[in-house]
Amino acid sequence: MNKIKKGDTVKILLGKDRGKDGKVERVLIKDGKALVGGVNLVKRHIGKKVTGQEGTVLELPKPVDISNVVLICPNCKKTTRVGIKIIEKTKSRICRKCGKELDVKVKR
Repeated sequence: MNKIKKGDTVKILLGKDRGKDGKVERVLIKDGKALVGGVNLVKRHIGKKVTGQEGTVLELPKPVDISNVVLICPNCKKTTRVGIKIIEKTKSRICRKCGKELDVKVKR
């Protein structure tokens, strides 16, 4: 079970954006990375096309390693590790600080 999911609010621990927080837009499970909105932006220069369009500079988000982010609990608003609790064949993620459920996963 992945401990960081789409829609979670996370805080960046390492890198050029250390201390910033944002929402997870996408999780790349095979690579162990996550796309966080407004964090780890890089500039890409797009040249003039044959069609005659103007060249521009785009800011694109790059994935951040999942080990460099920590979840912010929506209940207690603190950075926390994620625990897993099994109740009657359902898995749910819990906050390690306040003990409340973060969400409920479907039955196994």
